Amino acid sequence: MLKQKLEPTLQTKLDRLYTCLRAYEKVIVAFSGGVDSTFLAEAAQHALGDNALAVTAISDSYPIREMKAAQEIAKQIGIRLETVNTQELDLEGYASNPTNRCFFCKTELFDKLRPIAEKYDVGTIVYGAIPDDVGDHRPGMDAAKRMGIQAPLIDVDLMKAEIREISKVWELPTWDKPAFACLSSRFPYGMRITRELLRQVDAAEQFLYDLGIRQFRVRHHGDLARIELEAQEISRLLSKTVRGDISTHFKTLGYAHVTLDLLGYRSGSLNEGVTTT
Repeated sequence: MLKQKLEPTLQTKLDRLYTCLRAYEKVIVAFSGGVDSTFLAEAAQHALGDNALAVTAISDSYPIREMKAAQEIAKQIGIRLETVNTQELDLEGYASNPTNRCFFCKTELFDKLRPIAEKYDVGTIVYGAIPDDVGDHRPGMDAAKRMGIQAPLIDVDLMKAEIREISKVWELPTWDKPAFACLSSRFPYGMRITRELLRQVDAAEQFLYDLGIRQFRVRHHGDLARIELEAQEISRLLSKTVRGDISTHFKTLGYAHVTLDLLGYRSGSLNEGVTTT
């Protein structure tokens, strides 16, 4: 698998991860195609072969481009992949968008993974939570803990930077993939989430993606779209032509105002001010 040797500390953590996964004997990997779940799926495939299964949830908050990318990545890894439909928006606790919205999302996901685990006689479901997540506002992790879902990357203390480093050695296409969160994270807490609004945000972000921008968020504030970009990308929007194209397109989607956040992109910016419990 490896084309070059890892630094000893990383190799030790990786060996511990393999040992952890083999102890489970069979696993289902909750697989989004992001950096962490891809790394975990690759490790599970290496450790368990056909006893590892990746399952991707299809929902209104998961862009089609991400779904297609996940399918291609699974094919590259060689891990078996199945999909399951989740209906988070049917849950009032999710659609009303409280500060613990992710608790309901993860509960719905893991509820849908249970029958698949039973079908294949798999005793353990794992997901890609990492030590970097601990201490942040992550109600989804509370749901996972309550439901007995395992987080082996936390257990062996593999940090995001280390996961990217090993992923690069493994030549995984996600090694430098920008962070991604579900589309529902674009809405301020308390603003009700609907399929129509999710499609609106998805279309806005797809437009930025088609411009070649990779790390961004379109935060939805009613008829105002607030764009977050990394510092090096902001200069691209200073062009009158690009600004005009974005503004025109966003207005066709229903936004009356389009703004650029001067603080730039930051993960979970709508969590600012939320107290972690």
